[in-house]
Amino acid sequence: MADNLPDYIPSLDLADFRSGDPARKAQFVKELGDAYQSIGFIALKNHGLNAEETKALYADVQEFFQLPDPAKQAYEVPELAGQRGYISKGKEHAKGRNTGDLKEFYHVGQEVAGEDPVKDQYPANIWPQEVPRFAQSTMKAYRTLESAGQDVLRAIALYLELPENYFDDKVVNGNSILRPIHY
Repeated sequence: MADNLPDYIPSLDLADFRSGDPARKAQFVKELGDAYQSIGFIALKNHGLNAEETKALYADVQEFFQLPDPAKQAYEVPELAGQRGYISKGKEHAKGRNTGDLKEFYHVGQEVAGEDPVKDQYPANIWPQEVPRFAQSTMKAYRTLESAGQDVLRAIALYLELPENYFDDKVVNGNSILRPIHY
């Protein structure tokens, strides 16, 4: 098996899938499926988050993690078991290890609009008051990457010879998170 593994991480361009060109789309689907079967992951470019949005996201996340520990800990809600908000250093540990990881992170999750009953199952996001743009930049990234993920699932469906929208109804208001991490 190891002899069959590529010695690189395949880098795919989501613009090919979204192009409207059937040949480019088919090539993306084939390369994605082949990569997932051989190595299990890819690098994805043109996912929709542009350089300016990425820069703003990183700046806001960095600004939050530079706050003093007591300020950050105000956004840590133990009752949520890490589903939303800040999680301080040492709370997670590697499998089989007792020593806590030297990382802190922040969870931003799905915000359900409308009357979907799943809305009641998700805790509300927690927004740090000290970084006023944090909610805007993280939710922009969340929504953009969620859309990219939906297109990747559509490509997987095609690779598996299923209808392109096979997974769409299975991921509406899905329980995913955006997790900025600081080591």
